[in-house]
Amino acid sequence: MAGRPTIIDVARVAGVSKSTVARVLEGQNTPVREEVRARVWQAVTALGYERNAVASSLRTDRTLMMMLAIPDITNPFWPEVARGLQDTVEREGYSVVFANSDWDATREEGFLRLARRNRFDAIAINPTCVTNAELLASGIPAVILGLRDDFPDFDMVGSDSQQGTLIGLEHLYALGHRRIGVIHGQYQSRVASHARRHGYELFLQRTQLPRDSSLVAEVPFDLAGGYRGCQALLSLAERPTAIFAANDILAIGAMQAAHDAGLRIPDDLSIVGMDDIYSAATTTPPLTTMAKDKYEIGRQTGLFLLDRLQGRAPKTARRCAIPCRLVLRGSTAPPRQ
Repeated sequence: MAGRPTIIDVARVAGVSKSTVARVLEGQNTPVREEVRARVWQAVTALGYERNAVASSLRTDRTLMMMLAIPDITNPFWPEVARGLQDTVEREGYSVVFANSDWDATREEGFLRLARRNRFDAIAINPTCVTNAELLASGIPAVILGLRDDFPDFDMVGSDSQQGTLIGLEHLYALGHRRIGVIHGQYQSRVASHARRHGYELFLQRTQLPRDSSLVAEVPFDLAGGYRGCQALLSLAERPTAIFAANDILAIGAMQAAHDAGLRIPDDLSIVGMDDIYSAATTTPPLTTMAKDKYEIGRQTGLFLLDRLQGRAPKTARRCAIPCRLVLRGSTAPPRQ
């Protein structure tokens, strides 16, 4: 047979009409005898027929494609989120297309136009510049990755970073640390998330430790930023005995700076990270961190999107905060007396 087989070829081999083949392939509830259904699938297999997704989407108004839009594909946090989303929606026949903006506003806005132009059924997005109004105007069902206050019209799924920050700092406090440095990451989105800062403020209130702005370093969310943040904290006349970093990448950068300064972890300096990425368990010593259930974030995002697409979701937006969990490893210990 010349060229790719068509639905007409399948109908001819199976001895049925084209509309019957379409009903079988699309899983419609219209009654089709099992013997006829079996003949159709036998013809599909024999011919190697693949359904034309574009033509099908014109009939059903569905492309069975979702977009996952993230700001930084190099961050090890995202692969498990992607896997959780993909595993969940694939069971319903959906495919996931990945879009990486690299914190670029123009690129992210282009991805949103691409999703509209190609009739994507839904979007899971960690926004850096797209606004609530722009996402609403797209008309595409969406779930926000992360807990934000600036997207009131959309479901959102994320880790409880405020709770995670508080638990990580309280762990250091329970070990006896009273001079604790904090390395915050600088957000490049229009509206930054302040969950970690709120967690730090709550920690100071609960412990009644004095507020000292010199103990807070704000740096880019990367390895070099963690290194520079740690250097700044270690240059203080009275350096901290412990550091809490806003994510594991910053924490690993801080560990490198401490090693280069001749300090031993945790004897001279304790360090706690957040996320529990794979490399956190492979550092020397292994990094104590606040683990985020990244797969569950993706899975719950997929469930929320399927609810919206299948008409099961409530009218009001939902907010799913997934707790963090302290993972004790070798980078924390009581301060040296």
